[in-house]
Amino acid sequence: MAKTSEAIVIRAHGGPEVLRLETVSVGDPGPGQVLLRQEAVSVNFHDVYVRSGAYRTLALPGTPGLEAVGVIEALGEGVSDLAVGQRVAYIDKGYGAYAAARVLDAALAAPVPDGVEPGVATAWFLKGLTAQALVDEVEPVRAGMTVLAQAAAGGVGQLVARMAKLRGATVIGTVGSPEKVAVAKAAGCDHVILYREEDVAARVAELTGGGGVDVAFDAVGKDSFEGSLASLATLGHLVHYGQASGPIPPFDLSRLGARSAKVSRPFLWPYIQPRSKLLSASERLFSAMARGDLPLSLGGRFALAQAADAHAALEARAAGPFVLDC
Repeated sequence: MAKTSEAIVIRAHGGPEVLRLETVSVGDPGPGQVLLRQEAVSVNFHDVYVRSGAYRTLALPGTPGLEAVGVIEALGEGVSDLAVGQRVAYIDKGYGAYAAARVLDAALAAPVPDGVEPGVATAWFLKGLTAQALVDEVEPVRAGMTVLAQAAAGGVGQLVARMAKLRGATVIGTVGSPEKVAVAKAAGCDHVILYREEDVAARVAELTGGGGVDVAFDAVGKDSFEGSLASLATLGHLVHYGQASGPIPPFDLSRLGARSAKVSRPFLWPYIQPRSKLLSASERLFSAMARGDLPLSLGGRFALAQAADAHAALEARAAGPFVLDC
């Protein structure tokens, strides 16, 4: 029998005001699915782009939201590795997270241990999995390496810096303002460069005695790419995993030859698929959270009905991350 739930529904693209709380039907879980009573939903810039129409990836009317944490209330046929009453986190590229209850593909659900608060778990799940994949698989960070973390006060940047430090690296971070220096230091950076005031490559050369960094993790893109590239040591690796300032322009690949350097452009999804990889990665991440190894906090919590306020805060560049409590 169909049940109902409160959910945020977008019926037209626009500003935060198009995020409306409605009552929607929630069916029973089918084969390979679970029914979730949701506890906390992460609010991401991706959600803003979906709401505004910058991304036309959600059919309207529709419910936005990529990631959340909830408790399983019912199992569909064939679901054997999860249990009723179990808390799980998920990332769903098909959206639908801005809801108090929903049916979810069980293959997306990763168990959350009791020692991790649901809001923190969902706010840092995608960011944490991304950072972990970068430092453990894209370019495995080891003791003795020197790492450049661009935008080290950002969400993923903080985690990259902390995880690299935990693995024994010397970490050089960059930030955009003096106010963010303390954030980067708290995240584990040994040195912090104000990239708007200093020449990043020149400062890196000074800090490394001219040797450069073994790996540069860069999510800024166009504005930082040249500085990251010029900061690499011989055999260095520039990991370009985002483009907050815009896409990098075409460049001559032969420029890498002088240092036998490399550039890569990873995305998270291949590192958490199939399900066995997701479970392994999430277990490592949540264990680190439970131990207190990572610099995690929340910028604000909003009720589900206040999704518009959360979006307005995010677009105003208020310090996040933000979650919706269901």
